[in-house]
Amino acid sequence: MVRDGEQAGTIEPGSVAARRDGDVLMLALSGDWSTEALADASAALDRIGPEGARSVVVDLQGVKSLDTNGALFLLHKRQAFEAGGGQVEIEVADPHYRTLFEAAARSPDVRTEPPRRPNALIGLLARTGRHAVGFAATGRDLLSFLGAVTVALLGAVLRPWRIRWKALIAQMEHTGLHAVPIVGLLSFLIGIVLAYQSSDQLARFGAQIYTVNIVAVGILREMGVLITAIIVAGRSGSAFTAQIGTMKVNQEIDALDTLGMSPVDVLVVPRVLGLILVMPLLTFYANIMGILGGAVMSMMALDIGFAQFLTQLQGAVDASALFVGLVKAPLFAGIIGVVGCFEGMQVSQSAESVGQRTTRSVVESIFLVIVVDAMLSILFSVIGV
Repeated sequence: MVRDGEQAGTIEPGSVAARRDGDVLMLALSGDWSTEALADASAALDRIGPEGARSVVVDLQGVKSLDTNGALFLLHKRQAFEAGGGQVEIEVADPHYRTLFEAAARSPDVRTEPPRRPNALIGLLARTGRHAVGFAATGRDLLSFLGAVTVALLGAVLRPWRIRWKALIAQMEHTGLHAVPIVGLLSFLIGIVLAYQSSDQLARFGAQIYTVNIVAVGILREMGVLITAIIVAGRSGSAFTAQIGTMKVNQEIDALDTLGMSPVDVLVVPRVLGLILVMPLLTFYANIMGILGGAVMSMMALDIGFAQFLTQLQGAVDASALFVGLVKAPLFAGIIGVVGCFEGMQVSQSAESVGQRTTRSVVESIFLVIVVDAMLSILFSVIGV
């Protein structure tokens, strides 16, 4: 507390003398504005309404006692008035009081500048810029992680004795064998839906037999591998993120670094390589189940026998249709595996981060798979495959 040469008991209570000069309100403070007398001083100030004043000048020349709480109180009053668009000038002649105001102005809840009204357009641009910078940073980190995984995979292929075969087989079982029921069921249902929708449109032209062509080409070239990739992204990609993220929260990845073991070699390579190996098999199985679903629907709705369906199927597609779908499978598997492991590595030390990164893993994987699928479709169309 700073006193101006007088004892607290001999100083008169804080008071305010107001004078208006047009739209300027002149306030002359006097007396005690320290913590003990602040309640009475603040009541005296509150009795003066600043209505009609665009600016306020506060003169502290008559103040006999002032401490940090008094300075904070006056700064908060100034902040509240300036929030309404006015201006406040506090005239401080005493160097001790000036030091108090400078210290109080550094308080986190005191603004030394008048608040600015937010601009909607500037706010939108700022948010867009932040998201763009974050997207670019994520892309850069993902590209760097892809490079590390590629080097590790090439090393595993060139030195197969370094592959952790037990972990690889376990990942192939979890991502491949355990996914067979859900992949088969959904592919079968997709085949039924595709056959039904196609036959409903082709019936207008009396060309229901070409439902077989649409089902076969759609399943083999696009739907089989795409449905499989989406299922694997939601099932296995999210599992990769959650598993690695939980290990990071438990500091198990730090323990691997301490032991001199590469987390990419130990955790990422078995998952990505196992997914790449089983994805073509899952896609082939999905193709069979999708075509089978189309055949069942054709027999039920179009009275096309199974033998007739197979005959039409042989003339509808060739090996290139199957080849196109199977070529996409390992590429999609690599995308899902790398993104899932990358997001797991980005988990911070909290359980909430695990959930957020798992969600991002699924969304990013499906997004990239569809983007790459569209690019490949254009490429195959250009080269005539």
